[in-house]
Amino acid sequence: MFPQKLFIFLTALALTTLACGFTVDLPTTNIKISPTVTEDILVPDPDPSAQSMDVSLSFGAGELIINSGAEALIEGTASYNVEDMKPKVEVTSNSVDLSTGNLEINGIPHFENTMKNTWNLKLSQRPLNLKISAGAYSGQFELGGLALTALRVMDGAADVKLNFAEPNQAVMESFRYETGASSVVLTKLGNANFRSLDFQGGAGSYELDFSGDMQADATVRVDTGLSSLIIRVPNNLNVTVHFDGALTNVDTQGSWGQSGGLYTHSGDGPSLDITIKMGAGSVTLISQ
Repeated sequence: MFPQKLFIFLTALALTTLACGFTVDLPTTNIKISPTVTEDILVPDPDPSAQSMDVSLSFGAGELIINSGAEALIEGTASYNVEDMKPKVEVTSNSVDLSTGNLEINGIPHFENTMKNTWNLKLSQRPLNLKISAGAYSGQFELGGLALTALRVMDGAADVKLNFAEPNQAVMESFRYETGASSVVLTKLGNANFRSLDFQGGAGSYELDFSGDMQADATVRVDTGLSSLIIRVPNNLNVTVHFDGALTNVDTQGSWGQSGGLYTHSGDGPSLDITIKMGAGSVTLISQ
């Protein structure tokens, strides 16, 4: 189903135009809806002897589901009812790019009916440098048990839940998440085995949960606009939170110390150093 947030945005754009008292001829793109097609996706590993593989998932609008457990590099299904959303695969010796067809929207989309585009994928547990880029969509990512050496997620108006139920089987040197006006929940990040996390958001609702089995010290930088942010940390971590944003309202739950814009939580485990820059909004720090 076409994501509700994009529909809301387009509706708001139309209402704003009417409220201004003048008419603007906005371009439209007619999108033909066809019977739903479900096809298998099976991408073999192009070089099993390579130390790691670059995997890029370029998704447009719809629903994206990712889990571990593939015997091939990527396997799963794609269901869609717009012919131009038929997935395509590009493979080189050390990279694979799975993308959403050739659909181009050059104006406000006009649908004959409800659009459907769903990928349900499993990824290999071999070392991966994973990049996910998407537009207006909902995402369910269970990345526990994979061997991610790097992870980058870039999305627009999104509703995403990303989890590491099991430890990442490789050291993730870089973890970067860039999003827009979205609802994003990242859970069990202690299992991600990351060293550096950079989270950038627009106006939205975000939650970062660092529970799990953190093995080493890590740094986190969060940079958002007008937003609501929740940070959850387990009691065993040593946590330092620095704030760079005069309009931020901070609430704490659990055992936190404060000195000006510096918040600390003491534990006997690894250290987590967090810097938060926020244009305006609210932050809740929870230790549990």
